[in-house]
Amino acid sequence: MVKETASMLLKGDLIGAAKEFTDTFKRTIGLGGVVVISLSSMLGSGLFMMPTFAAHIMGPGIWLAFLLAATVVLPGALSKSELSTAMPSSGGSYVYLERTYGPLFGTISGLGLWASFLLKAAFALIGFSAYMYALSMYFDIEVNVTMVSISALVLITIINILGLKKVKAIQTPILFATLSLLGIVCVMALFDPSTELSRPISNAQNTGAFDQSLITIAETSAFVFVAFAGVTKVAAIGGEVKDPARNLPAGIMLSLLIATILYCVVTYIMMAAMPDLWYLDDVTGKPIEDPVYRFVDAIAGSRLGILAAALAVLTMISMALAGILAASRFLFAMARDNLLPQALETVNAKYETPHWPIVITGGVMLLAILYLDVKDVAKLASGFKIMVFMLINSCVIVLRRSPEAQSWYQPQYKSHFYPWIQIWGILAGVFLLILMGSKAFIGAGAAVGLGCVSYVGYGRQHSQVRTTPFQSLRDSFSNPTKEQHEFRHAAFKAADFGHKNHLTLPEFINALKALGVEYSNDEFRSIFHDVDDDENGVIDIDEFLRLVESIDDVSDLESSQE
Repeated sequence: MVKETASMLLKGDLIGAAKEFTDTFKRTIGLGGVVVISLSSMLGSGLFMMPTFAAHIMGPGIWLAFLLAATVVLPGALSKSELSTAMPSSGGSYVYLERTYGPLFGTISGLGLWASFLLKAAFALIGFSAYMYALSMYFDIEVNVTMVSISALVLITIINILGLKKVKAIQTPILFATLSLLGIVCVMALFDPSTELSRPISNAQNTGAFDQSLITIAETSAFVFVAFAGVTKVAAIGGEVKDPARNLPAGIMLSLLIATILYCVVTYIMMAAMPDLWYLDDVTGKPIEDPVYRFVDAIAGSRLGILAAALAVLTMISMALAGILAASRFLFAMARDNLLPQALETVNAKYETPHWPIVITGGVMLLAILYLDVKDVAKLASGFKIMVFMLINSCVIVLRRSPEAQSWYQPQYKSHFYPWIQIWGILAGVFLLILMGSKAFIGAGAAVGLGCVSYVGYGRQHSQVRTTPFQSLRDSFSNPTKEQHEFRHAAFKAADFGHKNHLTLPEFINALKALGVEYSNDEFRSIFHDVDDDENGVIDIDEFLRLVESIDDVSDLESSQE
């Protein structure tokens, strides 16, 4: 199957190769799996931290801000559903934008997505430290909140480099256990005599949802936008979803509906059950960072409150762990497209993880934790995400109208209400960005500026390889003698520092140079990318030799040479 796909690529049959490669995926994720993955990527910081910061802007009527934010997310969700069925590959939004607008926009959007994910992960770490502080106060243990966040960051950076798997398998049951606890507490709050169900709608203090101006509601919606950021994350693994034309759009829409209901209902009851201004610290006047603990403690008692805090700690650390992994993959993907230096696509020979992107992501997260106000972290993350959703909406309009895209852009699902829903998403996104103030524009401008500098300084010179060397290498390596095959195999094994029968990019280049192959560095990278179909940064030695030497079975070669 690999040989057939490679043959299609060499003949220029990109559509056929894409179809052949897509068909080789083992599709195991059904509709339920799509919903679970989306929800587990979305509900953490949106419930555990966002409510108090949002309430600081518009008071207890924040449920309406979450509802309005969902209507702006909806066009992006529909657009990404369509794009994911046309391009069901890893990379998600970055791939869609790069293929629609080219490498310059790919660089800018890639860096914007990287910043959005790392800032959301930093926000989760700040929440982690707040809930850890609640635990330490309960058990009378003195801790430094900043040092707790930094220590957790160092730990998750190391874990990501070591390549610890199955984080989601732990995160999902913890998150849903917390949601179950919140559901029980919300029901208890409904029967609490102190609960004022009218407070989040309208009240004597004029702090309810319908007491606020449209500008205030929209500003709060822009702030909480990042709470919905995970709704389309499942699109990046579209190749593993069963019946993607049905399950991807249905799963994305269903998870958006469930998340919107949960956000609106939980925040409504939370604000109705708690006293006025409970979300502000008595000393500093700033929003508290552990609202779930305070809510559960007030309604159900300290023991359940501490249980909620412990579950929040586990959820936030696992979200930060997954967040730094997701953010680092954008730098890795951009390097694979020759938009960033080779070092960023080089995986560790022992652990087979992109260690430099992980370290850089962790370093920038450290700066965010140390020097940015927690509210600014959330605001910048929302700003980047709004910008990306606007561009995703524009991708659908451009690709549907582009004559050049008609030959390959053939989505199995097409967005409803096109193009008006996409236009609404773009215009609403512009409005929300304006309301977020200068910091959102500074963040977006920084991403654009850094992307342009990176592309002009590096990407433009390297993103287009002048020749395609894979065919000439295959021609020179094909039909070897037994001695030639053994010599090449020995050279590749000698370069295998990790002793896993895999080669990273530097090991691959060293092996070919040892065999006397003379290409430029970009041409070596092009060969490596052609062979590394699953885009994990390593290639299998035996599979590569079978491909370039045109050998189905080494035993056939040996018997034919005897």
